[in-house]
Amino acid sequence: MSGTLDHVMMRVEDLDESLDWYQTHFGYEEVGRWEADTFTNVYLQAPDAHDDGAFLELTYNHDGRTYDFGDAWGHIAVRVRDVYDVYDQLLEEGVEDYRDPDSCGGSYAFVTDPDGHEIELVERDHGAQWSLDHTMIRVEDADEAIGWYTRKLDYDLFRREEFEDFALYFLKPGDAPDEAMSVELTYNYDGRTYEMGDAWGHVAVRTDDLGEYWETLMGRHAEDYRDPESCDNRYAFTKDCDRHEIEIVER
Repeated sequence: MSGTLDHVMMRVEDLDESLDWYQTHFGYEEVGRWEADTFTNVYLQAPDAHDDGAFLELTYNHDGRTYDFGDAWGHIAVRVRDVYDVYDQLLEEGVEDYRDPDSCGGSYAFVTDPDGHEIELVERDHGAQWSLDHTMIRVEDADEAIGWYTRKLDYDLFRREEFEDFALYFLKPGDAPDEAMSVELTYNYDGRTYEMGDAWGHVAVRTDDLGEYWETLMGRHAEDYRDPESCDNRYAFTKDCDRHEIEIVER
């Protein structure tokens, strides 16, 4: 059982525009593409990414639909060496001024892509520039959510940050390298609930044996959402306790 985060999927309304944005500003390389009758999936990754680094999956549905963001998903985060230099560079390239480093305490900043997906720029001393650091989702019960990821996926809680109004919890497999993507659980203390929306799709975890991994999840009473057989034994889906979709992929 591995569970290293493989990719995060977001839906886009203009695939060419989105690809141009990520390739121009982040230097992302297209490393895979799946053309189906009704949709296209494109996989992007930062140059020189670690072998256990995660991919960004952009999904484009051919029917021209639009998407609702909801608020159950927050953002993806990419690694940079100097957030001020990078933010200034992006503004010079025409990226919208969204949340500059000064407004975020000087250690991170935010931009948005053409579809409005929020992207955190976070300073890290490990991993390739622009590689995926984490993806943030909001949870309604921190204890239950942490328990789900540690019990079902064997994740370790490796960092936590407690603030006056909210808390952040970062998890990934204990044997995953620093360069692997983590999941950030955001818990707001005011008891709010969240709408899932459909602009964000899922996170995916990788395994060497899809059938064995699925049996383990079922033994741990994870939700049987889309089993391997229903997905032509190429992948499967479960859901966490907050209804976020988790894909299982064999690598």
